[in-house]
Amino acid sequence: MQGHRIGYVRVSSFDQNPERQLEQTQVSKVFTDKASGKDTQRPQLEALLSFVREGDTVVVHSMDRLARNLDDLRRLVQKLTQRGVRIEFLKEGLVFTGEDSPMANLMLSVMGAFAEFERALIRERQREGIALAKQRGAYRGRKKALSDEQTVTLRQRAAAGESKAQLAREFNISRETLYQYLRTDD
Repeated sequence: MQGHRIGYVRVSSFDQNPERQLEQTQVSKVFTDKASGKDTQRPQLEALLSFVREGDTVVVHSMDRLARNLDDLRRLVQKLTQRGVRIEFLKEGLVFTGEDSPMANLMLSVMGAFAEFERALIRERQREGIALAKQRGAYRGRKKALSDEQTVTLRQRAAAGESKAQLAREFNISRETLYQYLRTDD
């Protein structure tokens, strides 16, 4: 049964160009997530998994766009192929159908391990860069979500008994960030 070609695109940051990933590739529909690959709970990935049917082909630019660790990659490929959905990775030139040879499964494992290794290297370089910047006094960390004045107002209103969820929405911060502001004294 011949189905549709469905594209999946993931960009980690808002300044990355999602169109670049599937340019010159014919697909009937594209699902695009703007999220980190380490997060498996991605809205458009979930939508894609619900949308695809037996006979469809999911087209992804590269394995690291689908998942950043080997376990997640294997699980997603298996989940799709068990439903009769082919998955095609353009950069690696690999296609998985569920009836794959031992060599194809080895390639999935090796390429997935490289993606996981690359992510670990990026994180290590980031930590090293931050440590060097701190030594030079150039690293100030992330910009605060709230000004000092907003923090005082937030604490006063929380102490007066206002709903934490409502305050978080009003100040446009997550509830976790709200609780961090309520815990710290700076």
